[in-house]
Amino acid sequence: MALPSSEFKISYTLDYKLSLPKTGFAEITVGPEIFKNEIAPARTFCLESEVAELKRQGLGLGASYENTLVLDKEGQVIKNKVRFPDEAVRHKVLDLIGDLYLTGCPIKAHIIALKSGHALNLKLVNKISEQRKRDSMNIQNGVLEVTDIMKIIPHRQPFLFVDRITKIEYGKHATGIKNVTINDYFFKGHFPGRPIMPGVIIIEALAQVGGVMMLAPEENRGKLAFFLSINNVKFRKPVVPGDQLVLEVEAIKVKSKTGQVRGRALVDGKVVAEADFICALIKD
Repeated sequence: MALPSSEFKISYTLDYKLSLPKTGFAEITVGPEIFKNEIAPARTFCLESEVAELKRQGLGLGASYENTLVLDKEGQVIKNKVRFPDEAVRHKVLDLIGDLYLTGCPIKAHIIALKSGHALNLKLVNKISEQRKRDSMNIQNGVLEVTDIMKIIPHRQPFLFVDRITKIEYGKHATGIKNVTINDYFFKGHFPGRPIMPGVIIIEALAQVGGVMMLAPEENRGKLAFFLSINNVKFRKPVVPGDQLVLEVEAIKVKSKTGQVRGRALVDGKVVAEADFICALIKD
């Protein structure tokens, strides 16, 4: 099973009639150094009685007593020594990591496995892939609805100022809309006798569209976009209830850790505000 987790962790229980030892358990939080030093060196194992049949099937042709743990009927290693007391369990963890790689995306989960092999591992891979497909953004003709937007940026009501993305090319440009109504909470206190949308919220709305554009690509998914600077801000015309705010942004330069974006907001085809801003792209 795969459980939510802030890290990639595997808990594996091995129960094999002649493994080292017969029953083993390992719980490993996987990282580059841990993988390199404690998982990757763990070699596969088999019974001496299985060798002839494996060779007959054309399997394990590169195996030898040096690179494989071959066990006799007593469970003892033949012509070799273990690298870890629980090397068999660690190799099963290695197998599981390799199989999970077939999902095609980084895994952040607690994987609990009981006597699993490649066949069972691949069933989990398929389940994860099915769920990712169900939960993936419903993009039709470049349109993202609000439920899709909330999968990319963390903003929620009453501080989500984008109702829909009508056009997007990841990392290059995007267009969103905000329908301005008298029910928007900020009108209760911002010039209540003559409701005008606060300029800072227009800029925030532009930034949210820019955030969707920068964070939608798979390599940036899960990051946050924080303001570093806002420049060349101009307000051309008041925005009032009943207006539909069209939010256009284009990327000037987007890197792995920063994004420079130019945006403008329009009502009825006329620019009402514009700004340039730079954001830091931070891992959540």
